[in-house]
Amino acid sequence: MSKEKTYDLFAGYKLLSEMWEKQLMDVLFKATDNKEFVRTANIGLDLHSRYMERLRKNQEFIAALMNIPTKKDVANAAKMSIQAEEKFDSLEEQVWNLQDSLASFSKENLTFLQEIINTINQMKAESLKTKEELAETKKIKTDLQDLRQGFVDIKILQVNLQEMRKELEGLKAIQAELKDSLTHQEPPKIDSGLEELRQEIAQLAELKSEIASLKELMGKEKERKQKKEPEKELVLPGASTTK
Repeated sequence: MSKEKTYDLFAGYKLLSEMWEKQLMDVLFKATDNKEFVRTANIGLDLHSRYMERLRKNQEFIAALMNIPTKKDVANAAKMSIQAEEKFDSLEEQVWNLQDSLASFSKENLTFLQEIINTINQMKAESLKTKEELAETKKIKTDLQDLRQGFVDIKILQVNLQEMRKELEGLKAIQAELKDSLTHQEPPKIDSGLEELRQEIAQLAELKSEIASLKELMGKEKERKQKKEPEKELVLPGASTTK
């Protein structure tokens, strides 16, 4: 029993298919060599293509009448949906870029506003400093005017002193002349001349005391101005820079 061969169905099917394939290939080869078959095949293909084109047009016409989408409409809709998705993606990317740019722009604006505020504060502080320096310069101008007036007064006093010295020299000369003429003049005239000399000497003594007091006052004023001069020298460069 084991030595008997069993029938293989797949082998028989394979053999049958090879036979059919060989015969079909022979038929097709012979048909392709036949011009009439080729002509009829071309005519059939042409008719089939025309029929399919007419069928497609009829389908589109009926679909348009019944408001039913066709395959072409579905393909166009799918294509448009894909394009819309791509546009949505590009728009979303643009929105993200705008958000990033707005965030960076807002940061730049904040920094710019902070810089403006800092500059305004600096300008306010500088304006206050300039006001103080201007007030100090005005004080310095008044002090300088006082000094100039004091120098003018000193010059006037010097002129007065020179005149008084000249008068003293003249009085000394008169006194010498009086001493020389004492022996030759009468006593009443000598007494009157001496009285006049005494009055003039008293006036000169008063003038000397006034001049001494004025000199003391001017010396004190000079000392006070000399003490203020270093402070003025420190303030004046700042005032010059403000100009």
